[in-house]
Amino acid sequence: MPGGGLVSKRSDLMAGGSYVMMMPFKRQALVEFSTVESADRCVSCGAKEPVYIAGQQAYFNYSTSKRITRPTNADNPNSGNKVLLLSIQNPLYPITTDVLYTVCNPIGSVLRIVIFKRNGIQAMVEFESVQCAQKAKAALNGADIYAGCCTLKIEYARPTRLNVIKNDNESWDYTKPYLVRRDRGKGRQRQAILGEHPSSYSENGYGPPCPLLPLPGNSRYKLTSVDAPDMVSYPLPQSSSSYSGHAPSSVAMVSGLHPSKMNCTRIFNLFCLYGNIEKVKFMKSVPGTALVEMGDEYAVDRAITHLNSIKVFGKRLNVCVSKQHAVIPSQVFELEDGSSSYKDFAMTRNNRFSSAGQASKNIIQPPSAVLHYYNVPPCISQEHLLRTISGLLEFDSKTEAVEVLTVLNHYQIRIPSKSPVPANRKLN
Repeated sequence: MPGGGLVSKRSDLMAGGSYVMMMPFKRQALVEFSTVESADRCVSCGAKEPVYIAGQQAYFNYSTSKRITRPTNADNPNSGNKVLLLSIQNPLYPITTDVLYTVCNPIGSVLRIVIFKRNGIQAMVEFESVQCAQKAKAALNGADIYAGCCTLKIEYARPTRLNVIKNDNESWDYTKPYLVRRDRGKGRQRQAILGEHPSSYSENGYGPPCPLLPLPGNSRYKLTSVDAPDMVSYPLPQSSSSYSGHAPSSVAMVSGLHPSKMNCTRIFNLFCLYGNIEKVKFMKSVPGTALVEMGDEYAVDRAITHLNSIKVFGKRLNVCVSKQHAVIPSQVFELEDGSSSYKDFAMTRNNRFSSAGQASKNIIQPPSAVLHYYNVPPCISQEHLLRTISGLLEFDSKTEAVEVLTVLNHYQIRIPSKSPVPANRKLN
């Protein structure tokens, strides 16, 4: 049974008292029917004619699970659970204990917070009572911390108490002030939920210094202020063995790559939409796996959020935070297509977050069936591109669009007697 789902009563979705478990990072869900016959009808109907949900075609098949495991604390005021699991989707800006305290404490008294990484950024927040946790879940689930990003998906966590051993950006016990290791400032007094997001990139960093939004020490967009705190890793509570993660890193590990159709350049074409790419290296000891060093750990978070579990050339990608903190050009070999297993992209002009002006133009989007292309010379003869230098291309499926972008992003169209012109495409 996949973990981390949200179980809820959905009589409006299916008849017969069905239950639904959402798995947002996998873009999947389990549906439990009251009878096998009801499940058979659902699968049959889905096979006969396409079903679309929010513009995306949904596919139905039988699950290996016989039933959805319902947490004993799910929406039960008498269960005694007061810990919420928060999944932050589209995390364009840093998420710290200060940010979450600002968001959650006005609704119910917060006792402890733990932030960790699995498929993106997640956190567990322990409230003073079950009633406080229920109020926070009802008020905040689906809300944006900052306008248009950092969306909260909230469910009840398995542990009933968090074990915090130090107070920093990734964990905090508000009942033990003696664990404080540095002055956190007055950031937690600010109301952030649904407010405007932080300033755009400045020449020296992500914007003017803000106590709620510290930058990682290894970021290439460092603040000039000497007191910009580092992100500190946190050992997870022993009571929750299912929530595992790594310390913050600017390196992503990508597995499930097609052995003959994926190379360093194509990985760059796909991942550059979510942050600068420094280096890409395929691992010789683990076929179909590569390390991608990005500009900072938040770029890795965005890549995980949007690219994990997508299909490319018939294989499903698995994107996670790597234990490595840098990509070392060792054991370089030749890939099946004849290209090198290692490539340095630090100086390429195709990185899109290298300056304040470039970064401000990027609109972070998840993969979709529509591509935005630009910088195409007007001499292109195809009818749908004639006399245009930019536009939109709609494909039959999201997978087709992702594969086209992976192959043709930054493709150079040569014009007779003129210099090559790169035709850049990006997801819209």
